[in-house]
This record gives sequence, structure tokens and C-alpha cells, in this order.
Amino acid sequence: MTAEELAAYREAENHRRASPAMRAITGMPDPGAAVDWQELALPGRRLPVRVHRPVRERGADRADRAERADWTEPLPLVLHVHGGGFVGTAVQCDWITSRLAARLPALVVSVEHRLLAPDTPLSAAVDDGWDALDHLVRHAAHRGIDPTRIAVFGESCGALITALTAVRARQAGLPLRAQVLVNPLADVTGAMFDHPSVAEYAQSPTLTVPQLRLLQRLAVPSGDDPRALSPLHADQLAGLAPALVVVPTHDPLADHGRRYAERLRAAGTPARLAEFPETTHAFLSMPAVVPQAEAAAAEITTFLRDALDRPGGPGGPGSL
Repeated sequence: MTAEELAAYREAENHRRASPAMRAITGMPDPGAAVDWQELALPGRRLPVRVHRPVRERGADRADRAERADWTEPLPLVLHVHGGGFVGTAVQCDWITSRLAARLPALVVSVEHRLLAPDTPLSAAVDDGWDALDHLVRHAAHRGIDPTRIAVFGESCGALITALTAVRARQAGLPLRAQVLVNPLADVTGAMFDHPSVAEYAQSPTLTVPQLRLLQRLAVPSGDDPRALSPLHADQLAGLAPALVVVPTHDPLADHGRRYAERLRAAGTPARLAEFPETTHAFLSMPAVVPQAEAAAAEITTFLRDALDRPGGPGGPGSL
């Protein structure tokens, strides 16, 4: 697909995934958040982001949504990265991202990263994750962000981008409060297929091994180092933000999440592993048909609220 065809595909998919038929699967956005598209002006490109901002009602009648006031004080930032490396869009995650915005409350910015294609490797999407975070922090005052309260959150391939963003944040001296990794893809080397869960759930309803092979082929062009794009093979995982790793047990990538949580703990980084039995890949994006999505969302909300509400940050009060 050409760049123009990819742009048209993304626009069509976002429109389709916002339709009532798709919302019957992916869930409705939380009415306590306002949602809109914006663009970040990055060097050499403009990056679309889907912004979820909490709103609160005026007056005693909270059921009347006609009058709503924006928050005026600086808000924590949760940078979100959607999954679906070559087919995903930010709209598919509106249920959880708007929910977090409303209930933390926080500014939740979902990155519409470049999709994998023959001329767009995974490194481009990884750059989008880090560049979006860096831009938002540098413009925190303008965007109403509290730069001392920042977390990152990603799903599937987006969780890989998120994990690498957390590593780059540490390297840049940017303390994060937390990272949430949901059904993460943690390895795009040849070893990514060697985990028992990949063989056991090779033909799961929501992710298959042939899809993973296509993703790997698009992700890492010949001659590139796949270890540089694989959090599971990162050299240094100490000093990262505390992690919540959410694993659906009937997922080919279940062992990716388990092994990455083990590596974080071995490096001294706090990592909580939350497994949801008999759920499949991307279950968090299907709350209307997978009841355990509600429990996972509650756990993510509590984890982020605890991290973002505590005084100071990883580097001390008011640190950045």
C-alpha cells in the first residue's frame, strides 16, 4: 500500500470502528470524557493523536450532560499506544482510554502511530511513541499537563512501543510514574515463536501465528537488528517505571508478557503480573463481549491512580 492508501485505510477504519455496530463489541466511550483528534507538530511530520480529556458537570443535576466544564488545573498525562501493528487504530481503544481520562482523572493521549508496511518498519512506530511523549512533556504547560505525573500504557504491539518508550524515558532522564503493558508483544527476534504459549494458542480467535509472522516480516527489514526493537532482549531494565503487565492466558503472546515481567523484576524494577484466565488476545478492546475486560480495566485504573496520585515522583517531589 502507498502512503496515500494507508492514510485512506486508517481514516476508513477509524470511521468504521466508531460505528454503532463496532461499538457493540468495543464498548461506548465514557460520557465523562471529551474526545477529539489533534495533531502534534513533530520535526518533519505531523502525528495524529486522539485526545481524551475529563469533563465535569456544572450544577446539581449531574445527569444533564448539556453543560460541562473542562478541568482548569494541570492534569496527569497517560500516553497510550494502540495495538494492531498493521491494522490497528486509536478509535478501537476509546472505551478504556476515555474511561481512564474520566476516572483518574487524567489527560489520555492515544498515539495514532505509523502502521507497519513494506516501507514503514516498526522502528518508525517506536519513534512515534517516544516523540509524542517528548513533545507533550516539553509543551506540558501549554497543554495543561502536570509534568511530574506521567504514565505510559500500551496494548499488544503498542505495548512493545510503550515498553521501549519507558526505556528511552529513563535514558533521557524523564521519570515516569508507571507503565501498563496489556497482552504485550515483547520480542520480534526469531525467538519470538519459541515460547510455549505461541504453540498452544497458535490459532486463537483474535491472533494467529501467521499474523505474527507477517508482523515480524514487516517489523524488521533485512539487515536491521530485531533485538533493538525487542524489550525482552533489552540490555538494561533497571530503574524503569513500575509496571503492570496484563496477560490473557489464552493468547499466543501470554509468555511474552510473563517473561518480560520476570526480566523487569530480575532487574529490580517493580512489576505486577495480572493474568485473566480463559481470555484471548485484545480482550480489553472487547468489553461488550468479554466480561473480564471490566475487571482488567478496574485493575489498570487502580494501578494508575495509585501511581499518579502519590506525592512527588520516581526522582523525588516535583522532579522531571
